[in-house]
Amino acid sequence: MLDRRTALASLLATTALSVSGCRTSMRAEADWLVDPWGRAERIVAAIRRVAIPPRTFPLADFAPAAEDARPAILAAIRAAHEAGGGRVVIPAGLHLSAGPIHLRSHVELHLAAGATLRFLPGEELYLPPVRTRWEGTECYTLSPLLYAEDCENIALTGPGTIDGQGAAHWLPWRETQKPAQTLLRDMGRDGVPVEQRIFTGERRLRPHFVQFNRCKRVLVDGPRLIDSPFWMVHPLLCEDVIIRNIRCKSDHVNSDGVDPDSSRRVLIENCDFDVGDDGVSLKSGRDQDGWRVGIPTEDVVIRNCTYSGHAGGGMAIGSEMSGGVRNVFVEGFRIPKARHTLYFKANLDRGGRISDVFIRNITAGETASLLVFTNDYHSYRGGNFLTVFERVLIENVTVTRTGTGIAIGGHPRAPVSDVVIRGVRMGEAAQPLLLSHVERVVLDKVAAAGRMVTLGAALPVPDSLPGGY
Repeated sequence: MLDRRTALASLLATTALSVSGCRTSMRAEADWLVDPWGRAERIVAAIRRVAIPPRTFPLADFAPAAEDARPAILAAIRAAHEAGGGRVVIPAGLHLSAGPIHLRSHVELHLAAGATLRFLPGEELYLPPVRTRWEGTECYTLSPLLYAEDCENIALTGPGTIDGQGAAHWLPWRETQKPAQTLLRDMGRDGVPVEQRIFTGERRLRPHFVQFNRCKRVLVDGPRLIDSPFWMVHPLLCEDVIIRNIRCKSDHVNSDGVDPDSSRRVLIENCDFDVGDDGVSLKSGRDQDGWRVGIPTEDVVIRNCTYSGHAGGGMAIGSEMSGGVRNVFVEGFRIPKARHTLYFKANLDRGGRISDVFIRNITAGETASLLVFTNDYHSYRGGNFLTVFERVLIENVTVTRTGTGIAIGGHPRAPVSDVVIRGVRMGEAAQPLLLSHVERVVLDKVAAAGRMVTLGAALPVPDSLPGGY
């Protein structure tokens, strides 16, 4: 009997067919396919865990109940930090914060059952500006509502709720932010020093909800996050991050659930995303500014999550991925409803490389697309920097109904290469298979409406897809 590795190599050597200008044979050497899920377990085991000292700092010890709880919360965080670490407990009830909460090393902020931490709006409350990365370009702008910079061994836990009041107070900025957004991207392209990229006042950019910037050993476990101003949980330039058991509810655009950005050794598990954009999106900087920083997102494990949304991808990579994304393992994602189920996105401004991505055991309901690779994502600014997509394994995926099943669109000078898709079952698919500019693609037991889908039946990828790019 053939062992699994030999059987895979045999499978990968069997297909040789030309479709839409694509070369679809694969070399027998496929070491990248050997034991991917063992590699995933080793990544999880290598993540250094948070260890908060067993000291408790109840919020009531730092101030009587007041309309603005922020001074007491900050005082408790300071006391815990100065004591060498501990847990700050926000009790049941409504707690308003007139400005951001900044965490410190060795401190856990814990929201008890029945607690709601609600951030009040007002640009002046979130000054002075802090260093961040906004849609992939570094700058100084309004502080995220909950923020940590250069911290180690920090945690945000508990079943309570964090309310960003985004729809009413921050989302309207999206209608007027285009000049600032364009200026920031120009500064990133032109190499303007980050210290000169100040975005406050008329240069209006919405603040992130929860951001960990250049932190090590981070834990987010349990809270419910609602009504985000912008991206919801954003580990930026971090190491050893665990995000689990969070519930994200935010219906408007740009409310991504979790966006690991130039971060490594990341575990995301048992999370629920009911959001108006991507559930999880892996990022690593935009265009020239992403190349300048040059740090990929790598060694990421995502498992046992649920996504339901109308505007984004359940599981996405990009589009701000110019620093690269590699060694990604996704399993057990349940996606009852989505625009795009699995979404790899870039354009010719980005450059960068997406490689060694392993996805299995995905269950989807009704979606506009099941699997999309695109080098034609929106907001293209005229660059000529090719993104490489390579070494992707997708297996055991089911979808009830989809407009586009599999659409893999490479570029004539950078074909999408080394893609294995097996055990995919589409109940209904208006367009089961679209391929353009690919190399070494293998389909194994891929079916739509009960019929096997073959490479010979592929159509070219069109300029637009149902649901759009």
